[in-house]
Amino acid sequence: MANEATTHDERLRDLEAEAFRTGRTLAEHSEQLATFREQQRAAFGNIDSLADAVGAPGGRSITQRLDTIERVLFALARAQGIDPDTVP
Repeated sequence: MANEATTHDERLRDLEAEAFRTGRTLAEHSEQLATFREQQRAAFGNIDSLADAVGAPGGRSITQRLDTIERVLFALARAQGIDPDTVP
């Protein structure tokens, strides 16, 4: 009988430890998901900026639109620590 109680207690501890590990794993995945969502929002914001740079047809010349896009891309590169003037 005492052996059964010990086995039961060990099994209960194992289940509690597994539940704790699962909870911690879920929390870590939740944090990663939040990070991915922030990155996705930033990416969509960049896409919106590029779309705004292109603008409506007939509003600006293609040269003006391309110049604006180039400035946006250079600014994005510099924000990431990349010097666009040195990239081949």
